Amino acid sequence: MAETPGTEPAQRYTAQLAQQIETQWQDRWDEQGTFHADNPEGDLAGPLANQPPFFLLDMFPYPSGKGLHVGHPLGYIATDTLARFRRMKGDNVLYTMGYDAFGLPAEQYAVQTGQHPRITTDENIANMRRQLRRLGLSHDSRRSFSTTDTDYVHWTQWIFLQIFNSWFDPQATAPDGSIGAARPISELRAKLESGEVELEDGRKWSDLDEVEKAKAVDSYRLAYVSEAPVNWCPGLGTVLANEEVTAEGRSERGNYPVFTRNLRQWMMRITAYGKRLADDLDTIDWPDKVRSMQRNWIGRSEGATVRFEVPAATDAGASQTSLEVYTTRPDTLFGATFMVVAPEHPILGGATVGDGADEAALTVPDSWPEGTKDAWTDGARTPRAAVAAYRAQAASKTDAERIDEERAKTGVFTGLFGIDPVNGRQVPIFVADYVLWGYGTGAIMAVPAHDDRDWEFARKYELDIIRTIGPADDPCSHDLGESAYTGDGVAVDSSNDEVSLNGLGKDEAKAKMTQWLESKGLGYRTVTYRLRDWLFSRQRYWGEPFPIVWDEDGLPHAVPEEMLPIELPEVTDYSPRSFEPDDANTEPEAPLGRAQEWVNVELDLGDGLKKYRRETNTMPQWAGSCWYEMRYTDPTNSQALASAENLDYWMGPREGKPTGGTDLYVGGVEHAVLHLLYSRFWQKVLFDLGHVPDAEPYHTLFNQGYVQAYAYKDARGQYVPADEVEGDEQSGFTWQGEPVTREYGKMGKSLKNIVTPDEMYDAYGADVFRVYEMSMGPLDVSRPWDTRAVVGSQRFLQRLWRNTVDEETGELTIVDEPADLETKRLVARTIADATVEYENLRINTAISKLIVLNNHLTQLDAVPREAIEALVLMLSPVAPHICEELWMRLGHQTSLAREPFPVVEDESLLVEESVTAIIQVNGKLRARMDVAPSIGEDELREMALAQGPIVKALEGRDPLKVIVRVPSLVNVVIPK
Repeated sequence: MAETPGTEPAQRYTAQLAQQIETQWQDRWDEQGTFHADNPEGDLAGPLANQPPFFLLDMFPYPSGKGLHVGHPLGYIATDTLARFRRMKGDNVLYTMGYDAFGLPAEQYAVQTGQHPRITTDENIANMRRQLRRLGLSHDSRRSFSTTDTDYVHWTQWIFLQIFNSWFDPQATAPDGSIGAARPISELRAKLESGEVELEDGRKWSDLDEVEKAKAVDSYRLAYVSEAPVNWCPGLGTVLANEEVTAEGRSERGNYPVFTRNLRQWMMRITAYGKRLADDLDTIDWPDKVRSMQRNWIGRSEGATVRFEVPAATDAGASQTSLEVYTTRPDTLFGATFMVVAPEHPILGGATVGDGADEAALTVPDSWPEGTKDAWTDGARTPRAAVAAYRAQAASKTDAERIDEERAKTGVFTGLFGIDPVNGRQVPIFVADYVLWGYGTGAIMAVPAHDDRDWEFARKYELDIIRTIGPADDPCSHDLGESAYTGDGVAVDSSNDEVSLNGLGKDEAKAKMTQWLESKGLGYRTVTYRLRDWLFSRQRYWGEPFPIVWDEDGLPHAVPEEMLPIELPEVTDYSPRSFEPDDANTEPEAPLGRAQEWVNVELDLGDGLKKYRRETNTMPQWAGSCWYEMRYTDPTNSQALASAENLDYWMGPREGKPTGGTDLYVGGVEHAVLHLLYSRFWQKVLFDLGHVPDAEPYHTLFNQGYVQAYAYKDARGQYVPADEVEGDEQSGFTWQGEPVTREYGKMGKSLKNIVTPDEMYDAYGADVFRVYEMSMGPLDVSRPWDTRAVVGSQRFLQRLWRNTVDEETGELTIVDEPADLETKRLVARTIADATVEYENLRINTAISKLIVLNNHLTQLDAVPREAIEALVLMLSPVAPHICEELWMRLGHQTSLAREPFPVVEDESLLVEESVTAIIQVNGKLRARMDVAPSIGEDELREMALAQGPIVKALEGRDPLKVIVRVPSLVNVVIPK
C-alpha cells in the first residue's frame, strides 16, 4: 500500500507516483493518437494500412450503472496486452471498445424513476469509459460507439431490411459454394409467377389476388411475422426468447415468472441456415467446448416425416384431416401405439375439441381393456371436457417446465385416432404439454417398447407395448412387462405384405422403411434441427424501432432506406402497458403504442400518399451486438455499414486466416449459443447478399476464465465485509474477533466482497493491477481474487524501477557497458520465451520469465542498458505506463508503443551449456552423458535406458525402479 506522503524517497515508485505517471501517459497517448489504426480508404485512411492487419475484439460490454469490479477487466487487460505486443511486432492493430447500450436495465430504471433511458445509458457509458481509460487500454477512440447512436441504429435497421427483403432459396449457391443461400425477395416473386416455385398449400399463383400474393411472399421472408407460442414475462413487460428463460421457468434477468402466450411476433428464419451453421463450425478456430455447445443447440438429426390419417378430425372441428410426425426411428413404426399432439395443435379444432368429438369420435377398439375410456380422459365425462381442462392447465406452464426430462409425461385422450400407415392400426391421439407447438410438427408418435418415459405413459394409460427391436442373439429375450428395451439390436415383428424389416440393423431398417414410405407417398426422408426460429420482437421502449409500417390490409411494408433511421418517439411513461409481475393473465402490449402521433403516419412508398401504422415492437438487444465488429472497421461511413475495401482488409480471408472474420475474439463462454449463433446467422445472410467478404464473423475465439472471490458469513448467516476479515486457512478466519465461514464464488454487492478497479488505482496504480490480474494464472482458467497478494506485483515493478532509477535523485543507475555472458544468455532466453508466451496468450508465464530476468538484474552491481531496455520493452504490453516512463528516462524521445519487440540476434546465446549426467545401475557408475540443463525427467530417463551399458545390464528385463534426479543423476534398479 502507499506510504504517507512526504515520508518516502522523492523518486520511489509508490501509488502516488504511479498514478501521476499513468494519467500523464494516458493524456499523451490521446493527444498523439498513439493507438490509431489506419484504414485503406475513407476518413480513417493512413499509411499504417500498408502493414499486416490484426483485428482484435472484446465482447461488447453492457454499460451497467454498477460500474466495473476487478473481475470485469480480466479479458480487457489480456486483449490490450496482445494488442500492444502485435503493434510491436509490426501489425496494424484494430482494437477499440463500444457499448451494447439498448436493453432492459436502463428501461427498468426509467420505469422506476421516470428518467429517460438515454440519460441513464449515457451516464453509465461515461463512467465505464472513465474506468477503462484509467486502466490504460490502448483503444482507438475514434472507432468507439454505442448501439444507441443514431447512425448505428440507421445501419442496424438497414441490415434488418436486407433480411426482410430476402428469402432462403434452397437451390441457390452461396459465394463460398454452400448450397442454399439468401436471395432477394424479388427473385422469389419471379419464380412464383413462372411456376418454378410452387406454393406450399397447393394453390396456384395465378388464382390469388394481390393481397393473397403479398401474404404468400411474406411467408417466405427471412424476417417474418408469425403467431406462435412465446415466453411472456409480465414482470419485464416483454416477450423473451427461449434462451432468455431459465430451466426454472423464470426470466434470466430479474428472475420473474414467465408464461406461455400465443402472440404475433417478428421471427428470424435462422433455421434455414441450420446446416451451414453446423457445417461451418469446422472452418473456424474455436474451443471444442463452444463448438459442441453450438452443435448441440442446432441439433441436427436425420429421420423421416410420416403422415397418419385422422378420419374423425373433421367431425372434431379441426382444419386438417391428417397428422405429420417426425421420427428419427421410422424403423419402429410397427410399434407405434399412441400419438401425442401439443395443446396448441390445430388438429384439436381451435380452443377446444369440437362438439362432434364428444362421443362419436371416441371409438375404442374392442381389443382394448375395460375402463380404458375413463383412464384416457382422467375421469372427465367426455374427451372434449378433458382436453379443455388440460389445455387450460398447460397454458400456465413455460416451455422449460413442459420439456423437463425429470417430470413424468401426462396427457389426456383427444377423442381422435390416427391410422398407422404401415399396418392400418388405430393409434389413439393424446394431448400432452411435453410436446411443443412450434417444435417440429407439434406432434409425435410413441413407441413405448423402446423409450422409458413412453413406456411409463403406456403403462399408466393401459396402452399396448409392441416390440420392434431386440438383441441380435435373441430378439425377444427382454421382458417388456418389466421395462422398455432401449438398447441396440435388430428389427423384429416389423413387416407387412409389402415390406419387411425383420433381422435388419438400425441403419438398414431406417433406410428401407423410409424408401417404402416415399414410394407409397406416406412419408419422406427429413433432416431436422433442434434450432428454432429466432424470436425477434420485444414489447419495450428502449430498443431499435423496426423500419416497418403496416397497411390497412395488415401487410408489412419496408420503409425506404432514405427514411432511415426510424428514431424512437419521446414518451413520458416507459412502463409496460400491462404490468402485473406475477399475473399469468396479463397480455403483452408494446409501450410505443401510446405514441399515437408517431404510430399513425402518412407515407408515399411509391404508390401515392397512404395511411400506415408503424410497428410498435422494438428489436431485441441482440440486434446491435450481431454486427458491431463490422462497424468498427469503418465507423464514420455514412454511405454503407462499412466499405468493401475496409471490410476486406480487416475481415477478409488471408494467409493464416482462410475463413476470414476477426483475428481474435475474446469473451466469456456464457455467450456460446445466443450472441455467437445470432451473429453468425446475420453474417451469413449479408455474405450471401454480397455485403461482407466472408461467411464467418469471428475466425479465432478465446474464452477467458473469471475472477472470483471469497465471501464470509458470520454465525447468523449474514455476509460480512471481506476486506475486514483476518486469518488464514490454518488458523481460521475471524471478523471483529468472531469466527466466520468462507465460501467461494462470484463477486457481488450483496456478498460484500466486491473490489473495484478504482480502489486498485488508488492503492497501487493501474500497472500493478494489470500485472497482478495477468499473473494470477492461465487466462482461460478462473481464479480467486486476493487483494493481499497484489503487493507482490507492486514489489516487482518497484524492483524494476530501482534497477533503472535512483530513488533519491531520480537519476539513471544503468551503465552502457556490455552485459556479461550469463546476463546476455538470460536476456536472449527471456526474449525467445516471452515472444512465444505472448503470441499464445500465456501472459502469466511471460510475466514469470520477466520476473526472473528482473531479479537477476537486481543482483548485479550495475544494470547494463542493453538488458534493461530489452526488459522494459518486453514488459510494456502488460505494464505500459511505467515502461513508457522508463523508456523516456532512458533517453528515447518517442513512445515505445510501436518500437520493435526485442529479437534474439545471436542465436548462439540460446544454445544451453551442457551438464554431465551420471548413469548408475544399483548405485554403481555405468555410464555418463552430456545433457541440457533444462532436460525433462522423462527425456532423461529414456536417454539413460538407451545407453549401451544399461541395455546390457538389463538383458531384456524391465527395471524394478528408475530413480531420476534431473539433470545430473539416473539410478536404474534391477534384480540382483
